[in-house]
Amino acid sequence: MTTTEQPTLDGTVPPEPVDYETWLAVVWPVFIAAAATGKVFTCYSVADEHKLPNPPKPQAQWGRLMTLLRDEGYIRTAGWACSDRPTTHHSGVRTWKGTAATRREAAA
Repeated sequence: MTTTEQPTLDGTVPPEPVDYETWLAVVWPVFIAAAATGKVFTCYSVADEHKLPNPPKPQAQWGRLMTLLRDEGYIRTAGWACSDRPTTHHSGVRTWKGTAATRREAAA
């Protein structure tokens, strides 16, 4: 164990973060499926529901994921909500919704 690894409360050491591209391959299809439902969602709600792993740099890379999904035309902004992430103290976060093209693609 290196000096930066902290054991969890149960004494286990969390796994080393994977590289960004490997992480992206894991989470991408989950967010595409969430977008295909047509329901409004937050990044955290999808990640929490599916118990997705954090990226190597969570402070920047969750937002980057959402930007990539938007730029690729899978999602669009839907508004704002209070975050349900426990560590944010209900701060404002963007909400997302799958595009019509994403919903059509899922239906095909």
